[in-house]
Order: sequence, then structure tokens, then C-alpha cells
Amino acid sequence: MITSARIGAMNEIPGLGWLTALRAPQIRKLAEGDGPLQMSLFDEVNFCEISHPDYPGERLVCCRNPLLATERARTREELLISTEEAVAPILSRVESEKLIGEHGIALRLGKVLNRFKMQKHFIVAISDSSCSITRDEASIAPEAALDGIYVLRTTIGTDELDAPGVISAYKDLAGVERDFRSMKAIDIDIRPVHHRLEDRVRAHAFLCFLATYVTFHLRATLAPLTFTDTESRVREDPVAPATRSVGARKKAATKTNANGEQVRAYPELLEHLGTLTRNKMRVVATEPGIEFDLLATPTPTQRRVFELLGAPVPKSLM
Repeated sequence: MITSARIGAMNEIPGLGWLTALRAPQIRKLAEGDGPLQMSLFDEVNFCEISHPDYPGERLVCCRNPLLATERARTREELLISTEEAVAPILSRVESEKLIGEHGIALRLGKVLNRFKMQKHFIVAISDSSCSITRDEASIAPEAALDGIYVLRTTIGTDELDAPGVISAYKDLAGVERDFRSMKAIDIDIRPVHHRLEDRVRAHAFLCFLATYVTFHLRATLAPLTFTDTESRVREDPVAPATRSVGARKKAATKTNANGEQVRAYPELLEHLGTLTRNKMRVVATEPGIEFDLLATPTPTQRRVFELLGAPVPKSLM
């Protein structure tokens, strides 16, 4: 999510658009009273677009994911039960008069009541000889009503992206996160950075970004030989979780593509390419010894890789 300070800075740059999401307190404010965010908006569709005076010149795209709503409700119920189980021994000690005194009870209770961040959903009554904890349904109900709701905030105009396009663009941020993960630890290993001078740090980061760009295109080009889903489909509901195509599921099950070629994970494919080597051979039976280079014979998969790349199999390896 983009902070308010960064949004203010970006708004001063002409022609720059941005896309982010509102935080939970901001969403609750939109839904309070006669606010523009009403659950009836999602009776027929899982997304809608609204406006609010707190966000002038911006678009608010509201989304409801039923699967996310179910998951959040389940998680909250589990945390509530865990909190009740955590405080049960304290309530038992108070009931048996092994723990008395309002201050002592509150001290013991305070150490465990918010262990699962659920204290806001409980009503606590403490006296010198008693203690009761009950769920605050008035606090739980408003939060439960917003389960699965998220709101996207953007300055991108409708001429560039409609509401489904905004949702899809926001979900594409997962690809950005994946690429940063790849850059940091998986494919590029940008860390650790051993440089200290500013120019060298910038050069190191630039080369890593350049390598990430090349990796992105390699993954796309070599997708037929990996488990990557290569079938593009228009999604009727952009809010619904993405599903893999029949072809991608078949590749995962059979480990082959539609042409019967073996498929691998992308890192494994690179490892397989690494077996295409040049070895320096030396015959010592003759005097003087004879030296020559022996190139490994490309496998069918390696030949197919170079076909996809539109390049011939190298006759020499530098």
C-alpha cells in the first residue's frame, strides 16, 4: 500500500497515475451510516465503483471476494476461541478464589487477553472477587459485515482502465512481488550487496534489474517447456480467484506439454541447460599430447529451447 505522504508526492508529478488499496479503518468509514459502501451493491456483482468527498479526483473500486470472506470469518472464529481458551485458566482461578483482587486479576488477564489481537471483541468485567468475559457482538458484527471486502483507490482514468481493468492491474502486483522475490533470492541474488560507493551500488542494482527483465522474457518464451500456464483467457469475474487452465493442469499431471515434450520447472530447465558444456580433452598417449574441445551433444529439450529463443545451438561456448 502507498502511504499518504507518497501519494502527496506523486500527485505533484504531472501525468503519473497510481493504484493502491484502502486500509481497514478507511473501509469502515466508507460503510458507516449512509456511506457509499453498502452491502446491497454486491447483490448481483462482486465489484462496483463509488466516489467519496474524502478522495477528490480519485476512483474507488469496491470488491467482495466470497472465498476471502469465508476464510476471514473462519480465522476470526478460531482466534476468538483461542482467546477464550487462553483466559479460561484465569477465570477458573478467580472462581476458586485462588486469584483475588481487582488489580491482580487485571494484571494476569492483561498478559493473555490480547495474545491473539482479539481483546477488542470482548467485554470484560472485573471486581475483587469475580471476573467475566463475554464476546462483544456489537464489535464483531460490523467487522464481519466487511469480511471479504477490499477497496482499490486510483487516479487512473476510465479512458485507460475500466473497473475490471483496475482490479486486474492490482492483482498483477503479485507478479511484481514475485519478480522482487526472484531478484532478491531465487534467480538473481541481489543480496548481499558488498559495494559501498553510491555509483557502484546503483550499477549493481541496475544490472540486477536488467537481469530480472531478461528473466521475465525468458520465462515467457520458455513457457511451453515449463509448468507455466500459456492459455490466456478473459475472466468474467476479475474478483474471483484465478484458476489454471485445463492445459496447465494437464501439463502438471503428465509432466509433458501438448506436443509430448517433457516440461520442467523453470529453475530445473536452466539446470538442464547447464549440462550443455564444452570440455577440453587431452590425449596423453601421443607425444606431444593432443588437446581438443569436445562439445556435449544437445538433448531434444536443449535444442527446443534454442528454437524457442530463435537462436542456433552454439557451436562454441565462451
